[in-house]
Amino acid sequence: MAVEVLLPKIGLTMQEGTIDAWLVPTGAAVAEGDALLRLATDKVDVDVEAEAGGRLHPVVPAGTTLPAGALIGWLLAEGEQPPDPTGTPMPAGSGSTATAPTAAPDAAAAGPALVDTPAARAPGGRLLASPNARRVASGAGVDLTAVRGTGPGGRIVSEDVEEFLTEAAASAPAPVSAPVLPVSPLVRRLAKERGIDLADVNGTGPGGRIRRSDLDPVTPAPTPAPAPVSVRRNTASPRPGDVLPLTGMRGTIARRMHASLQEMAQLTHGYEVRMDAVVTLRDRLKEEWADGELPVPSLNDFLLKAAALALREHPLLNATVREDGVHLLDGIHLGFAVAVPGGLLVPVIEDAAALPLPEIARRSKELALAARDGRISPDRLEGATFTVTSLGGYGVDFFTPVINPGNVAILGVGTLRDGVEWRDDRPLRTRVLTLSLTFDHRAVDGAPAAEYLRTVGELLRKPLRLLV
Repeated sequence: MAVEVLLPKIGLTMQEGTIDAWLVPTGAAVAEGDALLRLATDKVDVDVEAEAGGRLHPVVPAGTTLPAGALIGWLLAEGEQPPDPTGTPMPAGSGSTATAPTAAPDAAAAGPALVDTPAARAPGGRLLASPNARRVASGAGVDLTAVRGTGPGGRIVSEDVEEFLTEAAASAPAPVSAPVLPVSPLVRRLAKERGIDLADVNGTGPGGRIRRSDLDPVTPAPTPAPAPVSVRRNTASPRPGDVLPLTGMRGTIARRMHASLQEMAQLTHGYEVRMDAVVTLRDRLKEEWADGELPVPSLNDFLLKAAALALREHPLLNATVREDGVHLLDGIHLGFAVAVPGGLLVPVIEDAAALPLPEIARRSKELALAARDGRISPDRLEGATFTVTSLGGYGVDFFTPVINPGNVAILGVGTLRDGVEWRDDRPLRTRVLTLSLTFDHRAVDGAPAAEYLRTVGELLRKPLRLLV
């Protein structure tokens, strides 16, 4: 039976994706789990695996941009013809009317009664579910016919399966012992490639299931390994006469930054901070932590920690503006900008104010490396409540960063440079840099913004407080 190939939804915020390349030729036989196509999204480029075996029949060419859930091809049995003879792309579930399946006889035993609408099916009766949803369901032992789909055309996505598991756990009686959920083949493969022992990984999924994102923080630093197959970014330098399309990451940056400046009343403060104590402490840590047991924090790591701690005292800067007012947020989740070919990504360090400086240094290094290598998972790029961006490495002293939509402020970091302090009519050399705080004047006034910068400066003057 023909199996649909649908454009997968990578992350909660993805709306569309571009088929960068088909990785197998038309008519070639593929097995379940084989890399089928390279997908470019607004955040990452990933290789998409086949969810079943068969011979590939694409219905859209490489370079096509489509919404998540759109039909992009078929996997056919030997000698089988595709159900859509015109070869035109169709949204998921289009064609003949979806049929409502009869409820599985053991659906009640599988979990709570979530099937308030029938699971959507493609022509031929095949259940519509994303490849990732099938992997999650298989790993957790979930019957997909018991899950309500919320994706395009009623298609089941991975979030639907996880919601099903959450509600099932809440409604089920306490078990004598929790079952051990198997790990998906994708997670096992990634763990093997990265040299990670899954027994050492704490799963954050339902029932302790190990997700792909759980592998990122424990990726070993060390031994040289071949580059992940999903790294396919075009690093060629633009040349005069080129036309750079506003699609994918570039298009998303253009839309978000334009919307940010259109929708917010943005104002920037510049503030010079002394870094002498930070430079001295960092030099001392290089010697004391030379054994490599603890990562030596960079200057930016000190700034990340100071920015996060200062938000505890100035919660107006850790907020979001909604229709009913300014919402002060509970968690301090710090995004930091990382330049990548063709744009930038903003990985997120969750609960940054509660982390010791060595842990911030470890996470920032791992997340930045994953972002540059093109292997960072989309959930690591979501949920920032405040952002730090640095151009100090490029020699920039002062700039006006643009706020990421959903936040009310962003902190820019300039280059470390020599300053002068006069003491008893004598010049004294100092080490300083300039912070550029852009804030949304709808939520924050100039004085509270200045107070925040002063708090950051005070923390950097006495950086021992940042180590814990």
